[in-house]
Amino acid sequence: MTGREHWFEDLASHMKTAYLRYSFTKGTVQEVDFILKVTGAAMGSSFIDVGCGPGRHSLELARRGMHVRGIDVSKDFIDIASRHASEELLTSAKFERLDARSLQYETSLHSQFDYAICLCQGAFGLMVDDRQDVDILVGIRKCLKPSGVIVLSAFNAYFSVKHHDGADFDARSGVSHETTDIRNDQGEVKSVDLWTGCYTPRELRLVFNLAGFDMVGISSVEPGQYSSAECSTELPEFLVIAKSR
Repeated sequence: MTGREHWFEDLASHMKTAYLRYSFTKGTVQEVDFILKVTGAAMGSSFIDVGCGPGRHSLELARRGMHVRGIDVSKDFIDIASRHASEELLTSAKFERLDARSLQYETSLHSQFDYAICLCQGAFGLMVDDRQDVDILVGIRKCLKPSGVIVLSAFNAYFSVKHHDGADFDARSGVSHETTDIRNDQGEVKSVDLWTGCYTPRELRLVFNLAGFDMVGISSVEPGQYSSAECSTELPEFLVIAKSR
């Protein structure tokens, strides 16, 4: 894959490791604790981390004895994740630059994984076209073994309308747009546009069903505080657990 495949790449290229300074990245241990608890994943299980960013969840899973393949559209983030895995001697964590929209065609990855994660608007949440979100889910399902489980976070459309000040919500498309400043490792500021696909629980049930999953549960969460809380308008994300069929 060459060139820019997605608007997120320019953002990642500017931030690089500074991405890991943002507060929403600080809850990795709790998030992985919860994922392992609700999935019951045994040591040595295989995970694919779709939209892995600089690898924070993949690396934590590898520290727990899991085998992980992280994919992301950003080469900069993949390079960071690979370097951290090498520095920690985490040989069970492998990283590859790959656009999640092409997963359904990556036959070498199909039926290889017990579990999939797609968190913090990783891939699924960064599409402005909901048909591409379905394509991503279909690709993830193909990568899972029979009855494999996915854990995915999606931005809460109710929260976006009610609380997300400074962002414009397009009611027709369900996409939130905002312009914000980001900093790199040197503190240099860049103004960027962010687009986030937002969902209601009903819509999530529909797209997961369309992609070949059976829904296990949906809860309201925020970064670093994953739980099985009832769906509400007050927390920014929904956490979906679903099983491939």
